Amino acid sequence: MRRREFITLFGGTAVGWSFAASAQTQSKIPRVGYVFGGTPTTSKHLIEAFRQGLRELGYIEGQTIVLEVRGAEGRSERMPELVAELLGLKVDVLVAVSSPAAVAARNATLTIPIVMMATDPVGLGVVGSLSRPGGNVTGLSYYNEAISGKWLELLKEVVPGLARVGVLGNPLDAVHPILWKGSEVAAQRLGVALEALKLRGPEDLEAVFATAKQLNTQALLVFGDLLTFTYRSRITALAASSRLPAMYGYREFPDAGGLMSYGASAVFLNRRFAAFVDKILKGAKPADLPVEQSTKFELVVNVKVAKALGLTVPPSLLTLADELIE
Repeated sequence: MRRREFITLFGGTAVGWSFAASAQTQSKIPRVGYVFGGTPTTSKHLIEAFRQGLRELGYIEGQTIVLEVRGAEGRSERMPELVAELLGLKVDVLVAVSSPAAVAARNATLTIPIVMMATDPVGLGVVGSLSRPGGNVTGLSYYNEAISGKWLELLKEVVPGLARVGVLGNPLDAVHPILWKGSEVAAQRLGVALEALKLRGPEDLEAVFATAKQLNTQALLVFGDLLTFTYRSRITALAASSRLPAMYGYREFPDAGGLMSYGASAVFLNRRFAAFVDKILKGAKPADLPVEQSTKFELVVNVKVAKALGLTVPPSLLTLADELIE
């Protein structure tokens, strides 16, 4: 073989090896799917919290990790389609940011690791138990029945003579039966009647609030499902114009003009996802990672809204609040 031909052949082979090595390196970059319930606008701060959590653990998006983000725009029925799309991209881990997302993910795969946030993952059949999840799912649980009681107790403190509460939520959402059951138990204990205000889409909002007035509800309990969270600005505006005090499950509602909220921090939970993803990418199995149950819940009171509604927030409640919005 001539020397020039040998150099050309060797060079070509070297280039081939280089491309192969490059492709091999690229294939090792983990791909993580993140499916959430809202829109890029309404959930921007939550997506950023997850990204921040990854950065804190040393991941660089586009270099050491690839994120595939999909939102359901408040429609829980879209979850199976979005989950299927992400699984089709061969993600290494799937982050499911809601009860409907967790159920859809669990129904779609028994092998791809899933990190979820759900109201009652055991009751939903997503995990076997909190301490021993089993299977391919782990993550976070942010609800217990005591919260339902606290929602109504706080409403009673702020609304004198509270006897009838409208419960606003999407009955098609996987979280609805669980939240309704807990609220019903608490209402019986507190002597409060509940009126179901079923919201199946944003087009129902005005009609639902009209129904609330017709039923003489004195206040609202708004479940934090995909639909209500996505359209929280419209809901808080309608509550204000209807002069209905309302309790919410996430602090994003008081931030948007709602009266008050009591619940776990969605920002903290989304940032916490990163720790689970990191452990799984380093070899841990979801079955061996206990589901973390929220133990810290924050009370946020919008004092400005209370004044506009002619309500006096008791000093004891103001003292208890983690944050007051003036």
